Amino acid sequence: MLAHPALEKLLQKAYSAERAAAFAYIGHAASLKNPDAKAAVKQIEDDEWKHRENILGLMQRYGVPVSRWYEVRFYLIGKIISASCHVIGRFMPFFFAGKLESGNVCEYFVMMRHFHALGIREHDAMLYEMGMKEKEHEVYFLEQIRKDRLMPLFERLFAWGAGKSANDVDLQDRRRVEESDSYCKSYKSRGAADDVSDERNG
Repeated sequence: MLAHPALEKLLQKAYSAERAAAFAYIGHAASLKNPDAKAAVKQIEDDEWKHRENILGLMQRYGVPVSRWYEVRFYLIGKIISASCHVIGRFMPFFFAGKLESGNVCEYFVMMRHFHALGIREHDAMLYEMGMKEKEHEVYFLEQIRKDRLMPLFERLFAWGAGKSANDVDLQDRRRVEESDSYCKSYKSRGAADDVSDERNG
């Protein structure tokens, strides 16, 4: 077992949330008419399944159990979002997918820092690749709706859009793998606060 409760919890959450995201993208792709958009969202779905597989490998290696609670919770969330994509129009599935991916980026760089705290660096390349892939997803979804008339309103309401992101990763000016654990420093504080809150409530 990992002697790092925050890392264990993050692995468990990410593992289950990746399936929820994949389910959501199944519904999202099915709701689209444009063949290119369908293919792009299908590829993103495939990426999420791959990430789930990678995380499971880490969990098995370090004896971290799959959380039944997270599996049920995120299963239901994914299925609900998948179904809703058929009735909420084109804009909102792209917008909320982009906002979701924006937050997901940091999960992998925070994982990297947690592993570093244990003196483990062998997973850096994989975690870096997954974090960057999530950033690519965020950028893709943003580009599909950047000029939509609803974008200014939703950006103000939900704090994500052309001028706002939940991470500080820039695909045009990427830090090297060796420097990438410096990404998402503010996310670390927020995650630590959540962990403390969860422990108190648990």
